[in-house]
Amino acid sequence: MPSTAETVEVDFITPRHLAGGGDPAWITVPLHRASGWSHGNDPLMPRVLLSSPDQKALLRLEPDPEGQWWTLQHAAEPGRPAWYASFGARTPVELIAAVTDALTDPAPPGGEAADPFEPLRQIAWSAPAVGADGLVSPDDTAYVQRLGSAEEPGAWFVTATLGPNRPVWQARFDAHTPPHLVTAFTTALADPNPVYRTTGARGLPTLDPSLVTRRYIDVPAAYIAAALEDRVRSLAARPAGTPPAPIPARHSPPQRGHRR
Repeated sequence: MPSTAETVEVDFITPRHLAGGGDPAWITVPLHRASGWSHGNDPLMPRVLLSSPDQKALLRLEPDPEGQWWTLQHAAEPGRPAWYASFGARTPVELIAAVTDALTDPAPPGGEAADPFEPLRQIAWSAPAVGADGLVSPDDTAYVQRLGSAEEPGAWFVTATLGPNRPVWQARFDAHTPPHLVTAFTTALADPNPVYRTTGARGLPTLDPSLVTRRYIDVPAAYIAAALEDRVRSLAARPAGTPPAPIPARHSPPQRGHRR
């Protein structure tokens, strides 16, 4: 049954790291409305700048054909140097949102024991070819590595690829990024649940059925708008001492309507 003015064709895609970038509002709107981040307003500039209430963190979204589109910078704090993270244009917004959700959590986890590799080990990611380090996905389309050594650990790199010399996106976390934020990203990366897109095949880096699985559903348009509103309310309601609801539960609209 074709979509109508009251319905939207929703494409549920796995693996999520090959689903394309998605709607930036999934990140920017909750930061502003649920976490109180302020934004500038310059309609002549193709960029978004959001700063945290304490002015220590700055998120920049700026089209850059030669580099990363998303940049998150944080000022130095007692006991921690300044740090930054950046994300390519096709990094799924659900993965970036996992980082900003963890950053703005009023009850962040204590300690620094988080291991970003652990969520990937749990879903059978394995060591890559001899001579390389890190972990690679079973389908060889995603790779996570950390530079440096055990004595002097360095930056984290997460790369989605369609083969040699065919990168899709890359996420970078410098050596001083809090480990629980990197772990939030790899946890979202490891999530087997599909993410949804409403732009059809245009935003997908590949249509290869051996690499991506797609399922179409005609969903009432109101449900798509409600998904973002539900996300904002969920994040705004986080009390200190209580972790947020699991990310996947907030990322998919109700799957009602006509299947395709």
